[in-house]
Amino acid sequence: MFDFLHYAFMQRAFLAGAIVALLCPTIGIYLVLRRLSMVGNMFSHVSLAGVALGIFTGTYPLAAALALSLAAAATLEALRRTYRFFSDLAIAIIISAGISLAVILISLSRALNTDLFSYLFGSVIAISAQDLYLIAVVGSFVLLTVFVLQKELFYIAFDEAGARAAGIRVDLVNMLFVLATSLTIAVTMRVVGALLVSSLLTVPVAAALQVGKSFRSTVFWSYLIALVSVFSGLVVAYYADLAPGGSIVMCALVIFVLSIIYGRGSGRKHHAGN
Repeated sequence: MFDFLHYAFMQRAFLAGAIVALLCPTIGIYLVLRRLSMVGNMFSHVSLAGVALGIFTGTYPLAAALALSLAAAATLEALRRTYRFFSDLAIAIIISAGISLAVILISLSRALNTDLFSYLFGSVIAISAQDLYLIAVVGSFVLLTVFVLQKELFYIAFDEAGARAAGIRVDLVNMLFVLATSLTIAVTMRVVGALLVSSLLTVPVAAALQVGKSFRSTVFWSYLIALVSVFSGLVVAYYADLAPGGSIVMCALVIFVLSIIYGRGSGRKHHAGN
């Protein structure tokens, strides 16, 4: 039944998928609570531009995506300070810059090929040992960063003004969190694809909010739902010969629908602040 695990490329896919399934809810829970879900969409467009830049220049596309995402993170924080009362405008500007740069670079490099397709929608067989190593290193850094800042992030998510009054360096924490988000998006797209990566940040969290009774239980359910979605999506992609991004996100959406049915059936309202 699990004969596909004998193949090295599937082993790499499942290992990378496990890391991604831990990364996305770790970042996604704070994005959802702070109503910043569109930030994931923004970085996915920027990461796509980074991939196109890598293909155009002949460099490692994932490294180029990481570099451009970090630059976008710094730009986002600068724009948010300029448009402090219109932070969504900063996100819209970077989305526009990312997608336009991606289109220009793809046109210049004539890069509509199989390699770009795998970055757009993910690929079971395209994850190399180099990709897995980079995903593991970046994933470890992101998880450690969020673990160290978890109290500050929790406080800021529910009361940013109160966090400032309490002496928390909100701007620094926000900058580090945005950097961690950009790194997560850049490495996650190798598994899920640039067009669907933001969905894996938000859908498992949205489902977990329906069943979690507290913040901790919501985080736990987010991890579980993400892991089930990624692993089942990879299996479906292998046997049906599909791009994994679509199957992974569709599995997450099925669980999301089931969670809504459960939530309405039990007469519960979601809680994430306890």
